[in-house]
Amino acid sequence: MSEKIIHLNEGAIKQELKELVRNSVEETLNSLLDQEATELTNASKYERTEDRKGYRSGHYERNLTTTSGEVTLKVPKLKGVAFETAIIERYRRRESSVEEALIEMYLAGVSVRRVEDITEALWGTKVSAGTVSQLNKKVYGHIETWRNRPLQGRYPYVYVDGIYLKRNWGGEYENVAVLIAIGVNEDGYREVIGASEGMKEDKASWQEFLKSLKERGLSGVRLVVGDKCLGLLEAVNETFPEAKFQRCYVHFYRNIFSVTPRSKMKEVSAMLKAIHAQEDKTAAKEKAAAVVLKLQEMKLKEAAKKVEEGIHETLSYMDFPYVHWSRLRSNNVIERLNREIRRRTRVVGTFPDGNSALMLVCALLRHVASKDWGTKRYMSMTHLDEMNQEATNSVAG
Repeated sequence: MSEKIIHLNEGAIKQELKELVRNSVEETLNSLLDQEATELTNASKYERTEDRKGYRSGHYERNLTTTSGEVTLKVPKLKGVAFETAIIERYRRRESSVEEALIEMYLAGVSVRRVEDITEALWGTKVSAGTVSQLNKKVYGHIETWRNRPLQGRYPYVYVDGIYLKRNWGGEYENVAVLIAIGVNEDGYREVIGASEGMKEDKASWQEFLKSLKERGLSGVRLVVGDKCLGLLEAVNETFPEAKFQRCYVHFYRNIFSVTPRSKMKEVSAMLKAIHAQEDKTAAKEKAAAVVLKLQEMKLKEAAKKVEEGIHETLSYMDFPYVHWSRLRSNNVIERLNREIRRRTRVVGTFPDGNSALMLVCALLRHVASKDWGTKRYMSMTHLDEMNQEATNSVAG
């Protein structure tokens, strides 16, 4: 009975079917090209007629990658009339959509090697890493336009931060900083308003970055949230003198913990959290003074000094509506994006130059901003409007 069982080679059958489909596509396209040549010359092959508008002069071959595999086209050569085919153009548009999908995969975090495997599954042939790189250049222009777009409306809250990536500089590898700014507009929606390359997070880099945002139309800034990077506070004060600066309290805690013994870290953490749990700014300052004294009693002089000198920078958020406090006291809105960027850049490794790093970061930011992140309201601005109105009435009264 077992001798009557027919064993099929599934792999061979799939390959045979795939080849049949590819041959069919190739034959169809060549037939359409030949038909277009007939219509352009107004005569079939070898046909003699007074209405003929041109003559055939053989053909040339060109390869075209399609979803069915690579096919060989026999493009007719004509004399007396230009051969302009719509067939290849239509197919090119169809294939460009696949190219765009590959770019999206690359920017979404798929490794180049994985992209190669996917292209082989889609087209039957692999697209090299060099080709993927060339495809990425097609979207660089769109990214630059998005990165330098005019900013409209007002952005009361602005978050800023920098992320370091590896780049090649003169044959040596070094860090390059990509500066990022996120704004919350008057309607309460988050928006990536800027990204720029900076050699390092110094005053000159931050000043140039913030100035570029202002030149593009950034206005109405009431509060800038960020870590206390070198020169950032000075750059904010010079560029947006009417805005207040909020130092991320999470980074501030880490700074205190750096001079705190591990055995006392839990107790110090509870003391710091108590400061930011107060009902208003006055109470928070009083609590901070008590914490400083307590730290001094615990012989933690360095920690006490840091709290005394820097705590006021972490309390600026208390000058704004209470319902916004949890969103304004830290830089978490950018930190989450930075984690996603680092996930992607781990795949890339080291960038050939700073522009490549900047373009990939911008592409990721643009991709994230187009999803729920940017289309979902981050906070209600009604409370800020009410606060502004109360302040105006108070001045008028």
